[in-house]
Amino acid sequence: MKTRIILASASPRRRELLALINPDFKVVPSAFDESLIPEDLSPREHVMMSAAEKAKDVASGIRKGIVIGSDTVVAVDEHILGKPENEEDAKRMLKMLSGRTHQVYTGVHVIKVENGNIQEKADFECTNVHFCELSDETIERYVKTGEPLDKAGAYAIQGKASVLIKGITGCYFNVVGLPIYKLSCLLKEFGVEVMSCR
Repeated sequence: MKTRIILASASPRRRELLALINPDFKVVPSAFDESLIPEDLSPREHVMMSAAEKAKDVASGIRKGIVIGSDTVVAVDEHILGKPENEEDAKRMLKMLSGRTHQVYTGVHVIKVENGNIQEKADFECTNVHFCELSDETIERYVKTGEPLDKAGAYAIQGKASVLIKGITGCYFNVVGLPIYKLSCLLKEFGVEVMSCR
């Protein structure tokens, strides 16, 4: 019998990405409150802690299975940009990103629960994202689409913001919300078959 895989996230983007390497999984969103994470953590520490707590929250409610917890943040000069509070906040964030390179961090924490035994493995990915220079008019038009308002850092690389990004250095899927290769490596350590080059 195959071990059940559980994604501890309600993110539609993470669901789509996980389905690329393992279509047979269940979604159980975590109830972990991210506001409990200390504000003085680095972006890497933040995503690692958040991913771990999300995975542990869901794993505590199952008797057998593999739980995947994940968290993604956008950071400029080690300062985390969350989801904008409103249109003005989105414009502020986009002005910070304009003409600069920033980082996107994603932490992944995988927990295997079986016969009372718990095994955990974790890793993170960091991708550099290079934005073009954004005029006030471009920022205004993009914000009016509504896309930035529920996105960390006020943009979606896979959406309308694709024309604002000159390029990236690192994993594209990490910027969308789930570093597929890193996750596949963690899953394979637990014996989960995935499509991978290694």
